[in-house]
Amino acid sequence: MASLSIPQVTLSSGNARPMPVLGLGTAADPFPGPETVIKAVLEAIELGYRMFDTAALYQTEEALGEAISQALSLGLIKSREEVFITSKLWCTDNHGDRVLPALQATLKKLKFTYVDQYLIHWPVSMKPRVPFPVNVEDIVPMDIKSVWTAMEECQTLGLTKSIGVSNFSCKLLDNILAFAKILPAINQVEMHPAWQQGKLREFCNANGIMVAAYSPLGGSGTFWGSNGVLESEVALRWIYEQGVVIVMKSFNKLRMKQNLDIFDWELSDEDFKNIAEIPQSRTSRGEIFISETGLIKSVEEFWDGEL
Repeated sequence: MASLSIPQVTLSSGNARPMPVLGLGTAADPFPGPETVIKAVLEAIELGYRMFDTAALYQTEEALGEAISQALSLGLIKSREEVFITSKLWCTDNHGDRVLPALQATLKKLKFTYVDQYLIHWPVSMKPRVPFPVNVEDIVPMDIKSVWTAMEECQTLGLTKSIGVSNFSCKLLDNILAFAKILPAINQVEMHPAWQQGKLREFCNANGIMVAAYSPLGGSGTFWGSNGVLESEVALRWIYEQGVVIVMKSFNKLRMKQNLDIFDWELSDEDFKNIAEIPQSRTSRGEIFISETGLIKSVEEFWDGEL
């Protein structure tokens, strides 16, 4: 199967190559072993996947880099430029002077000279101690201007082709837009038929920010997820028809193949009607960062009331 079977979108900010609209995420709970990741990524490349999503937190950067290296050796891809790689800055490095070293550490693990996209993983700064599990006592006020300015420097240096955010509200994005020299290319958020993100998508569309959906089937089996969204091609097709990039985590080859079957048909009016009637509930609520005695005291405060 040729990689061309997955449509691509051009980001409005940065100089990344076109981004495939469906990619493989590597987050898992518990953290996956390297052999699991390498096998899944190689199988995904054979099926036609060309976009892969990792993060400092996931402990999968080294395995992803190794899988791309093996894919090159096996002739599954001809060059690094054929794949679109996203990684993310963890909260312990959400400080102006720690962003560049964090990306350099990510590149060292991947054995790459650049990533295609680098995102602020969560709008939270923590003292640079043990990254995970989160200790709410380590959360400190985030200086978003210094962090974003450092992200811009990373792009200017060519270490990432585009920069963006993850889990940001409209209000937080607005804060960045007020001073940014380079606009966020993307906001990667929880999105599925049971959490449709209508307000956020409208804001991002108006400001040239692409939306990417993680947990597009609800994140079943993860500590942040839910079994409340049907594992169905309808959910993925609905996200695709909203003009949103899909980051899908499955290490099962059959499931990865099935996820590619969403591009050659359309939802019916009845499908849209049924989806519009689904009760809405955010699953990934950021509760690991929230404590009545900590800096962030409620879910409402964390999401700026966008619940």
